[in-house]
Amino acid sequence: MINSKGMVAQLLGQDPGWVIALKGLLIFIFCVVLTIMAVWGERRIVARMQMRLGPNRVGIFGIIQGLADGVKLALKEDLIPKTADKIVFIIAPIISATTCFMAFAVIPLTGEVSFFGHKTVMQLTDLPVGVLYVLAIASVGVYGIVLAGWSSGSTYPLLGGLRSSAQVISYEVAMALSLVAVFIYAGSMSTSDIVVAQDRWWYAVILFPSFAIYCISMVGETNRAPFDLAEAEGELVGGFHTEYSSLKFALFFLAEYINILAVSSLATTLFLGGYRAFPGLGFTETWLGGWFTLFWFFAKVLIFFFVFVWLRGTLPRLRYDQFMQFGWKTLIPVSLAWILIVSTLRVMSDQGAPQYLIFGFAFAVVLIYLVISNYSDNAKAKLATDYKNFTPENPEFPIPISNRTEQVIQIRDEAKK
Repeated sequence: MINSKGMVAQLLGQDPGWVIALKGLLIFIFCVVLTIMAVWGERRIVARMQMRLGPNRVGIFGIIQGLADGVKLALKEDLIPKTADKIVFIIAPIISATTCFMAFAVIPLTGEVSFFGHKTVMQLTDLPVGVLYVLAIASVGVYGIVLAGWSSGSTYPLLGGLRSSAQVISYEVAMALSLVAVFIYAGSMSTSDIVVAQDRWWYAVILFPSFAIYCISMVGETNRAPFDLAEAEGELVGGFHTEYSSLKFALFFLAEYINILAVSSLATTLFLGGYRAFPGLGFTETWLGGWFTLFWFFAKVLIFFFVFVWLRGTLPRLRYDQFMQFGWKTLIPVSLAWILIVSTLRVMSDQGAPQYLIFGFAFAVVLIYLVISNYSDNAKAKLATDYKNFTPENPEFPIPISNRTEQVIQIRDEAKK
């Protein structure tokens, strides 16, 4: 079992070309198969939440409904609008589908295993800045949505693309800031090193605010409900992919679910110990020659996927102003404050500060937060009361008044008399 930093890079450096190619092919097949299963699973789960049956005809329990839908999409007529920029219109879904697979290059799926007699790990490469690589790939992937909206030559796709670009600016910043605390505690940006650093405590426990901020940001990053403003069916028909059909639409559909798996895999790696077993079950990591760790990894990913589906079946879509306000006025300031707190605690711990001093600082931070929260709640309650009791006076200057407004003013004046 890998128990020190740098060991993964050494193992991957010894991989021959055929091992790298075969691992890449297996990861691609895993992602496609998981997408088919995810489509079926989401429909079944949401159906149960809404007291329906869901897909139950194609295969046992409708399990290959997703495959049937994929074949149907591929065989449908491919239409390109006359006013579209054809080159960009075709390239956009390719960008979205390609970048989502690239994120898995630095995700460690297992510990040390024997791969056809060769000792390695199920990971394509280990970069010193692996997490930054994933964030960069995610940012590039959104360009597929932006370009799809712009190149369609239609109003609704353009609005969806603009909304998506706004999401990149706001929620990418919040997501990146939520990971700074992880870098501080792990002392590395390598995904494999971060997994090794969680041998005692998962960062989802000791860095829970970062974990919560990341979970919220990853839902906004993947355009999933309640943050699916880029494709909002109720207002934008279908958003950025309104004009797409056949295989191009299927690529966007594939990219959405692969992105869900990618951000869930990154959350598993950074906050839930990656491929390591749940507490108390560490002895299982050596089963099947180390391959059993793959089960623990996908079990954690599936927990995140269930939360994605749960949110979609429970929460309504946010308004655009609510979405942006939450990102800029809540997530980002909280992330910055949390980074300052974690940095201070880390420095105090490294310099050997007494435990009572560290706990005293943490207690003071919690107390300040409670005071600010209480003051904010009282201010909001006072504002709501003032608004409820507010009685507008007649203005001293002439303004256009509708018949309805004039009737309301007359009724108010009569009530005062």
